[in-house]
Amino acid sequence: MESTKTIKRAEGGRQISAWAAQNDSGHLAPVKISRRPTGPQDVRLNILYCGICHTDLHQIKNQLQESIYPMIPGHEIVGVVTEVGAEVEAFKVGQHVGVGCIVHSCRNCHSCQLGLEQYCPEMVWSYNSIDADGTLTEGGYSTAIVCNQSYVLRIPDNLPLDAAAPLLCAGITVWSPMKHFKMVGKGKHFGLVGLGGLGHMAIKFARAFGMEVTVFSRSSAKEKEAKEVLGAHNFVVSTDEKQMKAAAKTIDYIIDTISANHALDPYLALLKTNGNIVLVGLPKKSLQISAASLIYGRHFVGGSLIGGIEETQEMLDFCGEHNITCMIEKVPITYINTAMARLEKSDVHYRFVIDVANSLKDDANGV
Repeated sequence: MESTKTIKRAEGGRQISAWAAQNDSGHLAPVKISRRPTGPQDVRLNILYCGICHTDLHQIKNQLQESIYPMIPGHEIVGVVTEVGAEVEAFKVGQHVGVGCIVHSCRNCHSCQLGLEQYCPEMVWSYNSIDADGTLTEGGYSTAIVCNQSYVLRIPDNLPLDAAAPLLCAGITVWSPMKHFKMVGKGKHFGLVGLGGLGHMAIKFARAFGMEVTVFSRSSAKEKEAKEVLGAHNFVVSTDEKQMKAAAKTIDYIIDTISANHALDPYLALLKTNGNIVLVGLPKKSLQISAASLIYGRHFVGGSLIGGIEETQEMLDFCGEHNITCMIEKVPITYINTAMARLEKSDVHYRFVIDVANSLKDDANGV
């Protein structure tokens, strides 16, 4: 919800340029903010690129009823290290790094002990969240960020930074469940429901794991690209009963990226015995599932949220080894409001990335 009390913001650091939403109209405009001084455990980076996630759109419009204004979005952040604290050994000035969705966790709970900080009850988001020092976190629609070294990620040198930025959310959101639920078997049959920012990454990972890939979509509009560009083996129009019936009991695993309300039973019917479907989208209403769809086939329905720091680094290293990046449309920061309007209409192919370094500048006495 919109804040009704004074929110503490970082002070004492150098002033930088950013773009912020001031209210739930979602309109973004230039502002000046301060980042905290670089502490002993901190890494400071100049932001070169920042991806635009659909969550950013939800947050700037207060659609999740938890927005704090002014808000600076952005949690797909990549850049170059400009300063490290005295106790930092893993990073050095000039290194390509990233900051994803998480900037703090308790490090002691069961989830943190498993390296799954995304489920920590004290986890702090990269923006629109209250940090451990009581200040509001502010994201990557800005020229620089300071982050504790434990939540900074190494970007492989061979990956283009602009196309690597969305890996920090879109990539890890599908990587984490695919690894955890062992959707990695060579020769297995992988199904994707919903071909978008997350979905196109799931196809790339599934192909790299050596699986047969089938895309399920409401129309045939994306069939050519799914097959010829992304390498899917099969394409099924989910509204075509004949095609769905032909695909019944052929799929080992399904990742469902759809955030709109939809029925799950038709997709459960696609699974082989012991097959599972994992949700990474967030429909607004509760989903109804027939018990028979689960029982007659020993099917499993699960869910997954982004990923922890260790598995995000594992994903980035894998992407470096296999030259996997996101398909992006690079835009200047001045295009941000148009990009948001297009994103609301799903008019993006497949992820917007802000060219921060070439379109957002600090004053001469800034960074």
